[in-house]
Amino acid sequence: MYKIPIFLIYLIFCAGALGEGMMLQRPSADSSGPGFTPLVVVELASDTKEEAIAWLLSRIRDQQHNGGAELLVEQLGPGVEGQEKENPNMFVVGASWQRLLSGAEDVGLFKEFSDGSMRGFTCANKHNFKDFKGDGDDFLSMAECQYIIKHELDTLRAKDETHVPGYTQVKLYPGKSIIRRLQSKGILIQFFPLHEKEELKRLSFSWYKKMKLSFQPLDDIRHYYGEGQALYFGFLEYFTIALVPMALIGVPYYLFDWEDYDKYVVFAVFNLIWCTVILELWKRCSASLAYSWGTLSRKKAFEEPRPGFHGVLGFNPVTGREEPLYPNAKRQLRIYLVSLPFVLLCLYLSLYVMMIYFQMEGWALSVYDEEPTFWTGILLFIPSIIYAVVIEIMNLIYRYAAEFLTEWENHRLESSYQNHLVLKVLVFNFFNCFASLFYIAFVMQDMVLLRQSLATLLITSQILNQFMEAFLPYWLQRRRNKKMIHKVRKRRTLEDKELPLAEQVRLEAEMSTYLGTFDDYLELFLLFGYVSLFSCVYPLAAVLVVLNNVTEVYSDAFKMCHVFKRPFSDPAANIGVWQLAFEAMSVIAVVTNFALIGMSPQVKAYFPESETQLILWTVAIEHGLLAFKFILTFLIPDVPKHIQIKLAHLEFESLEALKKKRQLHGGKCSRPRSSPRWCSEEERRAYTY
Repeated sequence: MYKIPIFLIYLIFCAGALGEGMMLQRPSADSSGPGFTPLVVVELASDTKEEAIAWLLSRIRDQQHNGGAELLVEQLGPGVEGQEKENPNMFVVGASWQRLLSGAEDVGLFKEFSDGSMRGFTCANKHNFKDFKGDGDDFLSMAECQYIIKHELDTLRAKDETHVPGYTQVKLYPGKSIIRRLQSKGILIQFFPLHEKEELKRLSFSWYKKMKLSFQPLDDIRHYYGEGQALYFGFLEYFTIALVPMALIGVPYYLFDWEDYDKYVVFAVFNLIWCTVILELWKRCSASLAYSWGTLSRKKAFEEPRPGFHGVLGFNPVTGREEPLYPNAKRQLRIYLVSLPFVLLCLYLSLYVMMIYFQMEGWALSVYDEEPTFWTGILLFIPSIIYAVVIEIMNLIYRYAAEFLTEWENHRLESSYQNHLVLKVLVFNFFNCFASLFYIAFVMQDMVLLRQSLATLLITSQILNQFMEAFLPYWLQRRRNKKMIHKVRKRRTLEDKELPLAEQVRLEAEMSTYLGTFDDYLELFLLFGYVSLFSCVYPLAAVLVVLNNVTEVYSDAFKMCHVFKRPFSDPAANIGVWQLAFEAMSVIAVVTNFALIGMSPQVKAYFPESETQLILWTVAIEHGLLAFKFILTFLIPDVPKHIQIKLAHLEFESLEALKKKRQLHGGKCSRPRSSPRWCSEEERRAYTY
């Protein structure tokens, strides 16, 4: 397949007609003219004032030593028909090849060295890195180039401006992030990376267009979308494969002897060991992937304040920059006096809805007992289906409320914002989805109803998720595509035609914005709960989750390629806080499964005289398995031994180089003593090679 970008093909034939075409070629080392590869789109509000636009463009183009980003930017020309309703304030941003290489060093990008190890890229040693050719062509992926540009735009800071030109109410101060200020004030609508159509076609073909039993092209996904997205699909694939043994064992348990709990004791113990082992092995798997992608050793960049963070202007004691300051005590008051009571109120409402569901269940059961027919038998499943739909609606409404509350808490850092949001959403979703199952299991102690409710909730939630995540976005995107196709007077489908640059940019601008992997991980977390919490009662759950995950791979891949804007690369080294969430669920599963086993008639028969002894023995065995679980966690290292050796070798080289540097400078680094560290990470990395 030819690797000529579709924009270049269009310009060869249509440059004369458009008049303002751009050359789409890989920037050369001395690229300084107007011809460059458009990588990122910046869209300002249509009514943005001219002086603000001119000021922003000058800051983007200005040299780095003058405080600019030193990037290339051009205004997007009108579409084919040039309608008045089109936003004229759309710009495409790129960079020269040398600028991208220096940016790769600035962001601490890790690349494969000539000896096979992963090391931080430096321009001084660029020829010692594997795959670096004469001009560096294809050394950086398009996703990495777009991430570099995003980093440079994010770190573009005000100098001596007091406000955005043309907007006296939009205040600025030295060191304030310009892009974040424009975003928070609605002047900057969005900025997003462009798709590369030929590469996207190849990825689509190898990813989801061919129905085959094979592993996902994780390296290609990482190359196009970045490490964070590739790790999600890697975890989805790993989780699906890990469920296969559980599914194979669960089928015979489902087909034979429902009420024989002696057999389910073995299945529950296997499930509990399985939960621990797969999560620990995933740590090793993700560490191997992260090392091969160069993110395992990568130092996390210093976090800047969130765009929506506000407060009284002051000085940051760490950076010395002028920025808003907000008292932590005031934030804690908002959390504990407003957010926490609100979450508890939502949990109470969820409990109230659950009791209504049980009343409906009792009514359906009474109707069936009076007249046991085929239709009244179907009626038994209606309350569970309605309840499953209500659960999904409540989860959706609560998600918006949780986002509003977390934003109102005014967290300074994006990581803190995400942690509080994840905690709120996880607590409510766990309670909302599993409270009825716990009530049936431990209060009503009705195992038949528990199996029925679990199966209905699981199947209904999977159907709703597939509809909301695949079919609905696909239908909406098809409508947008048809409008754009009609606009450019084409009859062929979107996949078979090559749009002009201006139309391609505007089409992607209208696509839905990808909000990250939060909802995807949340769905897997809930499915993991359905499998692990009540495995001894409904062993077929693993089979249903495997089938769901197989379709999830294809639906998520389709969404990424054709429904959402291309997201910026996220250089992640693991799945983050979700690893802790899954491990917490596995601990709860130990308690739940052994409580169910202790309630079985077969186990109770061993303790006919004393229920206290039954409880004590159940708790003792459960604690013993928990201890065994934590021992397994300790015995299985998170990082494979060969990777530990490579990392230790690189650290040794860094220390040796640091010793030599100290000897050259009279026993100390050139860094002043007033610095918070004796030697910077950049100094250590620069002298490693």
